[in-house]
Amino acid sequence: MKNVVVVGSQWGDEGKGKIVDWLSSKADVVIRFQGGHNAGHTLVIDGITYKLRLLPSGIVRKDKISVIGNGVVVDPWALLEEIEEIKSKGVEINNKNLILSEAATLILPIHREMDEIREDSSGVNKIGTTRRGIGPAYEDKIGRRSLRVMDLASEKNLDNRLETILIHHNALRKGLGREVYKKDKLKADLLKIAPKLLKFSQPVWKKIDEFKSQGKKILFEGAQGILLDVDHGTYPFVTSSNTVAASASIGSGCGPNSINYVLGITKAYTTRVGEGPFPTELKDEIGEHLGNVGKEFGTVTSRKRRCGWFDGVLVRQTIKISGIDGIALTKLDVLDKLEEIKMCVAYEIEGKKIDYLPASADDQLKIKPIYKNFKGWKSSTAGIKSFNDLPENAKIYINELEAFIETKISSISTSPERNDTILVEDPFNY
Repeated sequence: MKNVVVVGSQWGDEGKGKIVDWLSSKADVVIRFQGGHNAGHTLVIDGITYKLRLLPSGIVRKDKISVIGNGVVVDPWALLEEIEEIKSKGVEINNKNLILSEAATLILPIHREMDEIREDSSGVNKIGTTRRGIGPAYEDKIGRRSLRVMDLASEKNLDNRLETILIHHNALRKGLGREVYKKDKLKADLLKIAPKLLKFSQPVWKKIDEFKSQGKKILFEGAQGILLDVDHGTYPFVTSSNTVAASASIGSGCGPNSINYVLGITKAYTTRVGEGPFPTELKDEIGEHLGNVGKEFGTVTSRKRRCGWFDGVLVRQTIKISGIDGIALTKLDVLDKLEEIKMCVAYEIEGKKIDYLPASADDQLKIKPIYKNFKGWKSSTAGIKSFNDLPENAKIYINELEAFIETKISSISTSPERNDTILVEDPFNY
């Protein structure tokens, strides 16, 4: 019996929703451990579509426990709205099947406004944030002035915490020529929703210890992708949290020995949302084709994704950084109609060949990809459930990809449908 961490091995949007949905059907507990409500996982169960942002994927299944860990930044109004939305589709949500860490940091309206102010004033240096206040909330957490779920339990403590956070934010707002933020209305709004949030609040680290002693299977559900990690991604065009598998321990409250298998979700090509380096980006008809066939638009933001060839150099690097044991290869069928398919196997910078992504943003922008070419298979792989049934050229592409990234492929997804998957290895029973 194993506990599994699921992470994206690229820039996010790798198709984690489908894989997490399949794994959550096998797990007893599903834990979100980082990020905010900018990550969208789309699940389709019994013909009903659920678009989840903060709620873990286990919430739509009976007899599963869903946990929002301390590493997540929580917009309380967005969470309550999402709970009501999911309940309206016939899902029961209560304090037995949903647990919210008492130590989770809250996203407040001042965070959303600061996100917008800074992004609008950045000009050509825009990061491409989702303007949901996630970055500013993480900044306050690190600055030790944030408001946490537990702070809603005491009006006196809430008052003190708001004083601390507003001293900082109002100084920034004055400097940016904005009106200062009034405490009284924010305090009243928080006190109004406090009981609705606090009924889900528990010490998550303690609950995880109980789950482990009971032999429950735990699925740790990551958001975004490793290349958006604040330490290991394409900085500064990254998110504000650690997206690598190791943050599952920190963001939930358990030791690294609680993790038995790390699954990296990996798209058969590459996409990116927002600004930042993208060595294999295609700004041509093939890029448009990948975007249209792959329906590359954000679940939460509807933003169009940039598309390009599979970057083996990047994926091999994220696999090593995050300790990935196996990858789930998704969206293979999007490549079905292409005459030729390319895979990036090295980089060139100013005439020098390298086999990794350098940390310098300037160097990242100078990269020229070196490709290996493959013949396309020009036939449908949609719905295929056995590796042997794949077209010969698809098998060649997959085998070469697996060899280059130096990690086994544990499953291959051949359509958005959950059952259209070629399963090589079950992470829970590996």
